[in-house]
Order: sequence, then structure tokens, then C-alpha cells
Amino acid sequence: MPEVGVIFGGPSPEHDVSILTGLQASRELTQMPGYTPRGLFWSKSGEWFEVDPLSEAKDFLEGRPRSASPLQLTVGSEGGFFTTGRKVKRLGIDVVLVCCHGGPGEDGSLQAVLDLARIAYAGPSVAGAALGMDKYAFGCVVRDADLPALPRRLLSGSSKDVGFDGPYIVKPRFGGSSIGIEVVADLETARALATTSVHLARGAVIEPYRPELFDLQVGIRSWPRVEVSAIERPLRTASASERSSEILGYRDKYVGGEGMVSAPRELPAVIPEALREVIVDCAREIGERHGLRGLSRLDFLSDGRTVWVNEINTIPGSLARYLWIDPPVSFHELLSDLITEALSVPRRRFETAGADGSVLQGASSIASKLA
Repeated sequence: MPEVGVIFGGPSPEHDVSILTGLQASRELTQMPGYTPRGLFWSKSGEWFEVDPLSEAKDFLEGRPRSASPLQLTVGSEGGFFTTGRKVKRLGIDVVLVCCHGGPGEDGSLQAVLDLARIAYAGPSVAGAALGMDKYAFGCVVRDADLPALPRRLLSGSSKDVGFDGPYIVKPRFGGSSIGIEVVADLETARALATTSVHLARGAVIEPYRPELFDLQVGIRSWPRVEVSAIERPLRTASASERSSEILGYRDKYVGGEGMVSAPRELPAVIPEALREVIVDCAREIGERHGLRGLSRLDFLSDGRTVWVNEINTIPGSLARYLWIDPPVSFHELLSDLITEALSVPRRRFETAGADGSVLQGASSIASKLA
């Protein structure tokens, strides 16, 4: 059985909840015979450390745990995670489980580095992660498949007509959670928000805000076969700070002590069978078009009669383990299947066919071209 590096943390607004997901996975792996987990902590500043896989959340309150050992991630044919100092040693990791939410841990950046380092990893590919993080691009894929979706447009400070009336919901184009999402009454306010919000600095999308709609979520995994989980209806809190908003907020999702595991929910969701069938069919269609790899969570909006595809989360909080009650899949089995897929499906291999020097031989002097 393999040594499994569990990567968590990362330079992302979702750094804290990524730690919770990583610690949950690490602790489960310690109880799985044959698996040797290695805790790989990615700090907010981008540094790497090996930590005890049995660490607790409180150990990261001041940053890295005191016992953390610095690491360096190196790319190349002999790439991997290496200790630092006088005696440099490569960690004997066979595969890594990525538990980073948002930012470079979920947008394909980390996956690309792991490909360059020739490290097998569970979860989405570079392309799948990048598509999942880009709300505009993902929306285009959904509409191209003729799946039900609310209109979604790019938003900037100069946007004139988005094609639908307000009120509006404005979201970061690149983001993996509810952070930065705002409801506004008119387009003028939306345009102003696009130029002032730090969360929208890399781009924004705008959609019609439908206060009567509620969230429905479902898990989908690709190994050993494509399977769709039970459907949940997340429940919003009644906290004073969010009582005026009908958006499922970051606090609703994560601030409960165990990440998504402890979030309030109705599971399975009490919805008509016809609606459930539509969601399952949409999930399978999106999984095929998205190039599903690993375990994702699909988010929908519904009024109880109709459903609209909202977004995909390619590395969901707590790895969406709480969703797998029908069919019943234990956390042990979810992790084992993720690792088996990572080791069984070849990672990306880079080819140099065609780079045989013939183009360089036939090229005239570069110096003469610059003269």
C-alpha cells in the first residue's frame, strides 16, 4: 500500500477550511491498514512543511505547527518533496491527495506543478480544475450542453446592458466559495462593485437574483465507475449578520467546527422524484463534458419544480463525504478509490516528439535578425 501525501492549506481565502478537510482525510488514512499518510502543509505565504497527520486544527492557529519540518517541492524527472538543510532527502511519497479549496490549490496551478514534478495526484486534472474555478467558462459549457442554467454574463466597470433586469447577484469569476458574493439592486451598483471589491479584482460575473430559489447539491465521482450521491438541501443560518440575505454564505457552509460535515442540511433533500431525476441526469452529463476525475460536488438552484445548474466544486469541503448515504460509501472507501484512481490512471506525460533540431539547423542567424 502507498505512502499518501495529504496536501492542505494553501495561499487562498479558504486556507482554514482546507486545513480541516486535510486533517479529516489524514486522520482517516491513519486508520486504514496499509496506508501511510504524510501531512503536507502549504502555508499562506506559499511555503511547504511536513506536519504530523494527527495534528489538530488548533495547531495551525499561529500558522504552521511548532514541530513542522520545512520542505521544498521540486519539478523535473526526479521531482518531488524534499527535506531541507544539510541532509536533503526526497520523501518517499507515491501519491498525493489534494485537499486545498480555492486559489492555486483548486484552479489547476498546483495540479500543473505536480504534473511537472511527476507526482501522481487524486482529484481534478489541470484542465478540469481550471474549468471548475472559472464560473463564466463553466457556465458556457453548461449552456452549450443545453442544460438548464440562469443567464450569466461577464461584468466590468464599463458593462452597459447585461440582457436581464435586476436585482442582480455578483460573484467573483474565479473563486471556490461564497466569499465575495453580493446581491445588488441595480446595474450601476454592480459596476461600482466590480471596480472596488478586492474579491472581484480578477474578474466578475453577474446573474439575475431570484430570492425564491434554494440550493441543492449532489456529489459525483469517477472511480471505480461514475456514481452520483444523494441530493442535499443546505440550510441557511438565521444569524443576525446574514438574516437579510438568502445567499448560502461562507458561515453557513463552514463555521461549525468540522467544515462541511457539520453544516446544517436536509439530506436527502425532500424534492419530487422528477426533479431528482433531472439533477442526476445533469450531473452525469456535466461529469462527461467536464472530464470528471476524482470527486466533485455539483451545485444547483431550484424553486421546487424546476432546477438550474449553478457551479461545480472540484475539491469540495470535507471531500463531500457526508453526501454518500445513497449509495452508501464510507469515507474509507472514498479515500481508497481516490488513491486507486490516481495510481491507476496515468498522470500527464510531456512529449518532445518533433523537437529533433531540424528547425534549429535550418534557422538563419538570430543575431542577423536583430541587426
